[in-house]
Amino acid sequence: MSWNHPTFFMFGVYLAGMLLIGWLGYRYTRDLSDYILGGRRLGSFVTALSAGASDMSGWLLMGLPGAVFVSGIKESWIAIGLTIGAYLNWRLVAARLRLFTERADNALTLPDYFASRFEDNNNLLRIISAIVILIFFTLYCASGVVAGARLFENMFGLQYDTALWVGACCTIIYVFIGGFLAVSWTDTIQASLMITALLLAPIMAYAAINGTLQDGQVWQDFISPAQFDLMDGATAVGIISLLAWGLGYFGQPHILVRFMAADSPASIPRARRISMTWMILCLGGAVAVGFFGIAYFNAHPGLDTAVRANGESVFMELARQLFSPWIAGLLLAAILAAIMSTLSCQLLVCASALTEDIYRTFINREASQKQLVWIGRSMVLIIALIAIFMAGDPDSKVLSMVSYAWGGFGAAFGPVIIASLFWHRVTREGALAGIVVGAVTVLVWKQNGWLGLYEIVPGFILGGIAIVVTSLLSSPPSPAMQEKWRQAGEEARRLGL
Repeated sequence: MSWNHPTFFMFGVYLAGMLLIGWLGYRYTRDLSDYILGGRRLGSFVTALSAGASDMSGWLLMGLPGAVFVSGIKESWIAIGLTIGAYLNWRLVAARLRLFTERADNALTLPDYFASRFEDNNNLLRIISAIVILIFFTLYCASGVVAGARLFENMFGLQYDTALWVGACCTIIYVFIGGFLAVSWTDTIQASLMITALLLAPIMAYAAINGTLQDGQVWQDFISPAQFDLMDGATAVGIISLLAWGLGYFGQPHILVRFMAADSPASIPRARRISMTWMILCLGGAVAVGFFGIAYFNAHPGLDTAVRANGESVFMELARQLFSPWIAGLLLAAILAAIMSTLSCQLLVCASALTEDIYRTFINREASQKQLVWIGRSMVLIIALIAIFMAGDPDSKVLSMVSYAWGGFGAAFGPVIIASLFWHRVTREGALAGIVVGAVTVLVWKQNGWLGLYEIVPGFILGGIAIVVTSLLSSPPSPAMQEKWRQAGEEARRLGL
């Protein structure tokens, strides 16, 4: 594709807009709280779309449509599990976490919250939490870099190594400059772009299929019965594994931090309604892209070379073949939007853990706010470089990398988050045991692939058991800790949370 092509031009307009927002975020960033949490002043609309966009990474427009394209409608079990999990996370965790983190000495990060909530005086819980974040988020960031490289490789014919750096730099620049405010504002625009693309693409694919039908043909003729069957080849273990993706929501730092940044707990119910509507439409659109992509490319066998080589390119190919170059450029920018929205938040959470929970706690307690902001920016660059290095394998698959990191966070942090909000008896030792057992179970289970079961299931269960057993065996929480929990709980009940 030449540099003066309309698609390239639309990409340039989109990227310029993101950089402008990054600059505006820079102007509003005064201290570390602004840089990593936006000063806790996000309204319900921005909170909702920002949480959704940071959740749905490049896998929404590449991984999920590609899985449905290759294996059929049975892959939509993932979407069902995610929808249930997201709703429960919004309903049970979001508002209470916003309230509890403010009461926990105005915690800015999850490790910061754990340290305050469980009186982690020797900072062991803070260190372990930060290490877990760095391990799994570096892998998660690498999946975003891979998705960006695939996009630029497919669209502009770049070599994978070159595409890797181009895609990563597009995100790094505005995160480095603008911090959390820039990330949240751009997420709102990116979420709007994503939902537009995922609604338009399957509609046009359906219309294109119907436009090529011969007498007596229907579009269903181009899809095999097995690909229509939600239960085709499905096993109980397989369905449980796909539905279990929903468990991951309770422990995802880049989503939970959006709840923490809301302007008040009262904003959460409206944000939940907006976010769930957006999510259901996006997931439905992603499944439809893969599903109608099967029929479209079976009906046009001469146009399917790229998607047969890599099913994750189905959305890109539909956009390029069904729309004018100008519209295609806008739709393909939606993939970059999905990648940038999640990758930017992940980079920021990693930088926050290194800055607030490592540098400020152990290295320089007297650092000024200006110093901390620049340390945070430096950490963004370091994590990004590591992610680029990890994404160097051109055979990397986006969905498999995301599933590993998603499972790790869900099992390590999910049970602890729930326990911290709803059980007064959980102790520091119990929280530490839950995080370690959950994370280690995921790492070990993933390497051995036992039972074919998604590693988040045993990790979440064993992590939860470890919290309960260890808390009951250890000394009860201090009266001060229980009183702080009781006061926060009473306020939550007064607010109807």
